[in-house]
Amino acid sequence: MSNSIFNLPSEMKGCRIHFVGIKGTGMVALVEILKTRGAVITGSDVSERFYTDEILDKLGITAKEFSENNVTDGVQCVIYSSAYNPQENPDLRKATELGIPMMLYTEALGAVSRTAFSCGVCGVHGKTTTTGLTGTLLKKLPLNSQILAGSIISSFGNSCTLTNMNEGRNYFVAETCEYQRHFMAFSPKKIILTSVESDHQDYYPTFEDIQRAFVDYACLLPEHGQLIYCADDKGAVETAKIAKEKRPDVSLIPYGINADGDYKLTLGDISRGRQNFNIRLAGDFILAIPGLHNARNSCAAVALCCELLKEENLDPRDYFGKLKEGLLEFRGGKRRSEIIGRVRNSTGTEIIVLDDYGHHPTAIKTTLEGYRDFYKGHKIIVDFMSHTYTRTAALLEEFASSFGSADVVILNKIYGSARENAEAANVTGETLASHAKKYHDNVIYAGEFDEAAAKAIELLKQPLDARYPDGYLFVTMGAGDNWKVGKKVIDEFSL
Repeated sequence: MSNSIFNLPSEMKGCRIHFVGIKGTGMVALVEILKTRGAVITGSDVSERFYTDEILDKLGITAKEFSENNVTDGVQCVIYSSAYNPQENPDLRKATELGIPMMLYTEALGAVSRTAFSCGVCGVHGKTTTTGLTGTLLKKLPLNSQILAGSIISSFGNSCTLTNMNEGRNYFVAETCEYQRHFMAFSPKKIILTSVESDHQDYYPTFEDIQRAFVDYACLLPEHGQLIYCADDKGAVETAKIAKEKRPDVSLIPYGINADGDYKLTLGDISRGRQNFNIRLAGDFILAIPGLHNARNSCAAVALCCELLKEENLDPRDYFGKLKEGLLEFRGGKRRSEIIGRVRNSTGTEIIVLDDYGHHPTAIKTTLEGYRDFYKGHKIIVDFMSHTYTRTAALLEEFASSFGSADVVILNKIYGSARENAEAANVTGETLASHAKKYHDNVIYAGEFDEAAAKAIELLKQPLDARYPDGYLFVTMGAGDNWKVGKKVIDEFSL
């Protein structure tokens, strides 16, 4: 935790800040936000190159290797990732020695939230996409806003953040994370709650534990603050109800198919790579990414934008055209239904290679259902790598039964967490595969990536029958690094 109290000023011109673990997705997003506010940024990390290095390159920042020489008296604040221990990391030890204020990333994000009219996007699923959608819509509106998402968003100019400078008060919209109650450092005026169910079992052993965290977050809202929650998610509905009992002054705003009121969602048809739907207040919309869950995420983003317009005494009806225009421009984020490439096999059959971060059974199921609707006529092969032994063990049957919309399932070894003892785990990737075979006719276990890629390539070379006139969809899915399997597939068919 911090070794002293340090509130980040809203005007940060010339303020020297050093980031430890600067290549982390959330960290680099915060770097972008603070740099636009005038801060002078330095940072350190491991030497391995990550996709976030591209963002740092654009900002003119080069990450240095960890060293006590990175921190001098001229540094006014050190912001660090929770992955690094202040007693062990040389940069942090030096900052402690010099008495320089230190803040965890979550504390720094909370400090930024206190400098603006801030809105938090939370939930077990859909946080990043909903934040990206909200920012894409805000870009079209006359609101002075900054948005921070947990991944690169294409419509943010392939960045994690977006700054939309206009007149008026500052609005800040950020993805906020439930893990270890990190979002409790944030100061929200409005909250989007997408979903609540059991997850992060290493920290929240029961559903009640994780739900309590979301209730406590909702209770951070100020008097008459708004909780915009998904009426289609049982956990979100229950959480909103409990929050309302604790805080009767909080305004509950439902969205989704089961919602009453302005943000009721009605689904239309899906054709030619577009899904159509209606939001009661705002009319008809078109979205160019797959999945009912993304129609819901869009509905949440529209709801928040309309409520922010009302904060400025602006009539949302005057901006419906802009909102529809913005939504149609949204193309997703990195590792969120991201098309990595399109190649062809020797028979000329197209193979779309797609990567997605889905790592919870509900996300896997809904995402694959969305692909089945969106990519009609494609044979779907999914390569999945489960993330953490605790999650896999706690939700084993849910994982095993979540692949129904795929034609073929390839399962890898489990991607463990540094917080876990893999040897003590009572579940493996092979365990998941054996359970998945109870629910699916075509499950293959390939623990290592080379083996998984070889199996995938063998399958993708086969001619397709009349059920699949449009070719193959090959999906890598999970919070691990099995996206490398998709890269091997592209390399094979690009020769």
